[in-house]
Amino acid sequence: MQKYAFNSIYTHFFTRNCYLCSEISNKSKNYIEMIIEKIQELMGEVTNLQAKTAEEAEALRIKYLSKKGEITALMNDFRNVPAEQKKEVGMKINQLKNMAQEKINALKEAVQTEQTAGSAVDLTRTPYPIPLGTRHPLTIVKNEIIDIFGRLGFTLAEGPEVEDDWHVYSSLNFADDHPARDMQDTFFVESHPDIILRSHTSSVQARVMESTQPPIRVICPGRVYRNEAISARAHCFFHQVEGLYIDKDVSFTDLKQVLLLFAQEMFGPDTKIRLRPSFFPFTEPSAEMDISCNICGGEGCSFCKHTGWVEILGCGMVDPAVLEANGIDSKIYKGYAFGMGIERITNLKYQVKDLRMFSENDVRFLREFEAAN
Repeated sequence: MQKYAFNSIYTHFFTRNCYLCSEISNKSKNYIEMIIEKIQELMGEVTNLQAKTAEEAEALRIKYLSKKGEITALMNDFRNVPAEQKKEVGMKINQLKNMAQEKINALKEAVQTEQTAGSAVDLTRTPYPIPLGTRHPLTIVKNEIIDIFGRLGFTLAEGPEVEDDWHVYSSLNFADDHPARDMQDTFFVESHPDIILRSHTSSVQARVMESTQPPIRVICPGRVYRNEAISARAHCFFHQVEGLYIDKDVSFTDLKQVLLLFAQEMFGPDTKIRLRPSFFPFTEPSAEMDISCNICGGEGCSFCKHTGWVEILGCGMVDPAVLEANGIDSKIYKGYAFGMGIERITNLKYQVKDLRMFSENDVRFLREFEAAN
């Protein structure tokens, strides 16, 4: 009787235990199916996601990928998945997460591209309003000089800044022992043969003469270099405009009239000029030209040192030796030449007291010439 009772109890316990195991097994199976179904459902949603604005794309990220998002919730439930099912379910959840990240990132990029394409603002440009610059005062004066002589029939000629000795000195009748050839006055790049930084734009005149037959009427603007101490009145580089006119029956009177017209165009119709005898190796006769002081009108002031006159350029008739050295018959042709420093003309025109200001790139100084543009 006792044995029967024990067997009965055992049988009942065993039967009930198998039923519970079956229930747990069924519930576990249903739980896995629910997770997989949820994953598939979310994959379908992610595939069809759309966003028209950056805000909508961010809202989708929050819904699916934030700490309280639906995919994060699935990953939290993943802890309850039986060990034998973790690999399969984990792969599907990771696939869903990657799909959602790629889709939302693609939506964000599409929205950004559309907004950029539809906007007139280039984000790589300087912010509006863009401040307008001005031409440099030396450029303003150089262009004015070119314009004046252009109306007188002169054409523009240019040449290299790194030159040889022949074009800078020898072809222009400079003696072998002329001080300008010394290291103290000229920047040498190489020696034997001498390669130098040109000390004047007369080298351009030499190149024009050796390659062109008269009539020649050119002006040669450009930068030149001299070995000088930098100060308010001098610099190791500056700018020149030189002119050359060669033809038959050219006289000193022609030179004087051209320079008078230039001075009156540049400094005003009441400007007077005077020519003082001087010496240059490449001209004979030679002269320095002064203009009546445009500040005091020739009455005398501190600027003109109370003389009423201010020197602006050198000039003269081209030496026959220069013509012959450059292949021009001096018995048939004559000519005149002149040269001026652009900084000097700019100083006189705008009363700039310090030559260094032209090369310091001080925006405050350059803005003072806005009206001159």
